[in-house]
Amino acid sequence: MKEDKKGMSVLGCGLVWFGAAVSIAEIEAGAALAPAAVGGRGWSVLGAILLGHLFGGAMLFLAMLLGARTRRGGMDCAKTPFGRAGGGFFAALNLLQLVGWTAVMVAQGAGAAGELLGGRVPFGAVCAGIGVLVAVWIYVGLRGVGKINSVAMALLFALTVALFASLLSTGSKGAGHPTEPMPGPVFWFAFEMSVAMPLSWLPLAADYTKDARRPVAACAVAALVYSLVSCWMYGIGMVAAAFGSIPDAFRHLGAAGLGAAALLVIVFSTVTTTFLDAYSAGESAKSLWSRVPAKPFGVAVCALGTLLAARGAMDRYLDFLYLIASVFAPMAAVLLVGGFAALRRGADAVGRGAAAWNFAAWAAGFAVYHACLGADSPLAAAFPSAAGALGGWSSPAGATLPSMAVSALLALPAALAAGRRPSRSSISA
Repeated sequence: MKEDKKGMSVLGCGLVWFGAAVSIAEIEAGAALAPAAVGGRGWSVLGAILLGHLFGGAMLFLAMLLGARTRRGGMDCAKTPFGRAGGGFFAALNLLQLVGWTAVMVAQGAGAAGELLGGRVPFGAVCAGIGVLVAVWIYVGLRGVGKINSVAMALLFALTVALFASLLSTGSKGAGHPTEPMPGPVFWFAFEMSVAMPLSWLPLAADYTKDARRPVAACAVAALVYSLVSCWMYGIGMVAAAFGSIPDAFRHLGAAGLGAAALLVIVFSTVTTTFLDAYSAGESAKSLWSRVPAKPFGVAVCALGTLLAARGAMDRYLDFLYLIASVFAPMAAVLLVGGFAALRRGADAVGRGAAAWNFAAWAAGFAVYHACLGADSPLAAAFPSAAGALGGWSSPAGATLPSMAVSALLALPAALAAGRRPSRSSISA
């Protein structure tokens, strides 16, 4: 493949995904695992975190590589195995979840920043400030912030190291709170919590590697950087949990004179992560309506997400977000199986029959996902009669792996049976 001199460099891709991994959401996910590590089970939780990120990072690499090889964004790639209608269905759901995650990220960042500011600035004003910075980041674009991004990522790395060291030091002086142990087996709970973050990026991973100059190297570096930094964030979260909560940890940092450094971490990390959600919302919109300008649409999504965050709508929206997120693990399995099979055969799409089969494979994986969660599933809460029919059964291996395995296996026959179809490149030639 000829190198695109105007595309994203390997370093640029790595910096983008460094920014994606450094976020309050990742720290809070790590904090949620702290009770699982109590009582001599720390090594089990650590192994689950590493395994979850190894698996999730591998899936992330493949999704990135598919976009880089085909020069298509994530939701455009979905049209290959699912057809135009199926791809549009997933693009619409992805658009919904990205609006929600934009609001979640802004709300989390504003909440943490508000703790450091001692409540002197209204929550809505902090949300608005973060939203404005995200909108500027979107408007300038990835290439426009290249040098700024390099400086910001170096600053973020240094600040997270200082943050981690300060938390360890403060905790060793007895400022923390004891964490109650979590009852029952913890490995698969920790695995699900760890794999959820990299898998949540699968629908938009290709949006940031489709223009990579060196596809394999750029995707490998991006996936590796994200996985390592995400593990680092989980570690910070587990240490911060010693203070009882993330806000407690930030209050201690403020009292120790590190409030300014922590505030920079919060603001920069929220901006660099939320930017990806809002910008990719524009890419998903282009997949639905080709004439939609991506940047202005991304700014509009940022504004909507900021408004939802400021109005406190997240308390009612989070359950829906988790339900939407369960869509994309089995979808990614079908996408990777069907997408790489089509790429190997030089095809841009499959026939209607194969698209319908692939959609059924996704639906089976979606059902398995919620069956594995049993009574804890958001779907079970929405449809209690269906949950009763499942008998509250839950999988000993979590929900992600079984659902992806079922969808991948069901999609495999259609991928193997697909005949060679002329690609756009061959037609134009």
